[in-house]
Amino acid sequence: MFLNDILMLMLCGAISGFLAGLLGIGGGMVLVPFMILVFNHLGFSSEVIVHMAIATGMATILFTTSSAIWAHHKHGSIDWKLVAALSPGMVFGGLVGGSELFEALKTSWLSLFFAIFFIVYTSIQMLLNKKPQPGRELPGSLGLFSFGAFADALASLVGAGGAFITVPFMLWCNVKPHTAMASSSGLGLPIAAAATLGYMYGSWGNPNLPAGSLGFVYLPAVACIVVVSVFTAPLGAKMARKLNIAQLKRVFGVMLFFLAAFMFNESRKAFGF
Repeated sequence: MFLNDILMLMLCGAISGFLAGLLGIGGGMVLVPFMILVFNHLGFSSEVIVHMAIATGMATILFTTSSAIWAHHKHGSIDWKLVAALSPGMVFGGLVGGSELFEALKTSWLSLFFAIFFIVYTSIQMLLNKKPQPGRELPGSLGLFSFGAFADALASLVGAGGAFITVPFMLWCNVKPHTAMASSSGLGLPIAAAATLGYMYGSWGNPNLPAGSLGFVYLPAVACIVVVSVFTAPLGAKMARKLNIAQLKRVFGVMLFFLAAFMFNESRKAFGF
């Protein structure tokens, strides 16, 4: 990689780590657009660029979210019972989404899916700050397993840690916002582990992959990002405890909206319209 590529990835790693601690997101969704730019600059095959950006972003979550988890855990912000209830379904969904579904989708459709989902669902929900119905609670064990499987299959397709869907779900079920965002950090580890294994398994032996890749995961980029993100995640967690609920939701929604717009533009170019 060139020096400017390394510096861009390190800057993105610093930002993604901070947001992982602040909002409970794994940071992969922040990294994807910038890694697409870097991988294009490096001349990687257009057939695998988006797949590699998503898979590499997910792999970094293994390290970034561990740092965020520790920072939130020290302050008792994570609901570990909820994390334990959702994790089995998420591991199952991540393995399925990361291997079979992810490999089957073309780059242009993957970009479009990434963009539309964020625009239509997550960013709008956060910006509107919709209030859940009083008295609504989390479902039982089967419901949490089913939701976990669906959430991580979806997260695997877009390279996110899952907070873009688990946080709105927890808020919809009247989980306190700070607890929801901190707990989504706890969920990031099983999500990332399952999805990353799925990515590598599903893409093993792909002839379009460049040197330094482990399946769709590009190891030099992982190293550049992780070396800084593990230090900025605790800073984001500290900031999260200082912001009120409405501020957290607005930051979450605005960030996702701009990322969605970028990915929609990538998809537009791929489709030629």
